[in-house]
Formats: sequence, structure tokens, C-alpha cells
Amino acid sequence: MTSKQQYYENTANTIIKNLKRRRMDGYYCPTSAEAVDLAMSLTHAGDTVGTGGSMSLEECGMMEQLRARTDITFLDRAAGKNPEEVYDLLHRMLSSDTYFMSTNAITMDGELVNIDGTGNRLAALIYGPAQVIIVAGMNKVAADVPSAYQRVKAIATPLNCVRLSKNTPCAQTGKCGDCLGDDSICSQIVVTRRSGIVGRIKVILIGEELGY
Repeated sequence: MTSKQQYYENTANTIIKNLKRRRMDGYYCPTSAEAVDLAMSLTHAGDTVGTGGSMSLEECGMMEQLRARTDITFLDRAAGKNPEEVYDLLHRMLSSDTYFMSTNAITMDGELVNIDGTGNRLAALIYGPAQVIIVAGMNKVAADVPSAYQRVKAIATPLNCVRLSKNTPCAQTGKCGDCLGDDSICSQIVVTRRSGIVGRIKVILIGEELGY
């Protein structure tokens, strides 16, 4: 085990203990392959499954595995042929059995920090799906909530705006402009400090750098 791998594991163990205090289940997987296997074991035959938009889910292979499963009903937003179909899929996901997403940041104390444009991902995180499985690389870890918020503004949002071809100050300059324009993806800011239902939120930390 390398020094970085040991550091990731030690850090993850600290976060997992703090997630438990906050009524969330935490897991650590050194690799994406192990994380996908774990997540699939938590997703049961017959489940209706939805996802938030996430580069982490794509990069770790989770989306590929979900699309390959024939024993679940996967509400794949990529299957929407027009805006109306995508709109319908996003709403159906709010009552799914299992919802997959990543988090923009997670603190050492086990708090989740997320910023959304439309809000469908955060709506599902807060209420609706029976269980929420969050997949996050160790690059998403921040010391505390202010640091997590700064991470989202300085890294996650600008990169996502570039990916989505948004005309925002951060996409052009790399620096948050606290904008209110039509292309802004910073509409809702949510800090999840506790799960209202014990074990509903499950966080799988992966010993790799994934997503933004």
C-alpha cells in the first residue's frame, strides 16, 4: 500500500465514523471496481433506479453497470429523446427505490455540500427515493463546510460549466463571479448534516480521484 493509499483509507475511516453519527452509512473502497460491486449489491432486483448527472458515476463505471442490469428498471436520462421525456424521467426518479449521485464535497466531519442548478438531484437527496447511494472520490474531501463550499465554487462549478458549455464568468475565467445569469448552475446550496431516516443515505468513498 502506498502512502497515498494509506492516507485515503485513514481519512475515509474518520469520515465514515462521522457519517454514522449523522445517521448515514459510510463505506470505503480502494478502487472503482470494488465500489461498483458494492453499489450493485445494495441495489436489489426489481428496484426502480434513477441518477443525478455525475461525471463520477460515469468515470467509475457505475453508469455502464446500471445500464447492463436487466433485473432493475433504470430510468436513464440519456434515453430521453426530447426535453419533455427528460423532464418526465427526472420527475419519476424522485419516487425511485434507489437513487445514485455524487456529492460536490464531503467534510471530514461527514457533512455533504452540494450546489445545483435545476435542483432535481438535491430534491432526490433530501426526500423521495427510498435510498440514496452517493459515490465520491477522495478528491471531494474538504476540511469543513466553508472549505467544501469554496471547493465547489473554485473547482466543481467552473469545470461543470465548461463541460456543459455554459456562458458563465467561471467558465470563462475559472473564478466564481457570483452570477445570476440564465446559464448559472448555482441555484440551490444544500448542506446535509444528518439523514432524517437512519441509513437512507449511503456514501461510498473511493480511493481515487473521480469527477469534479
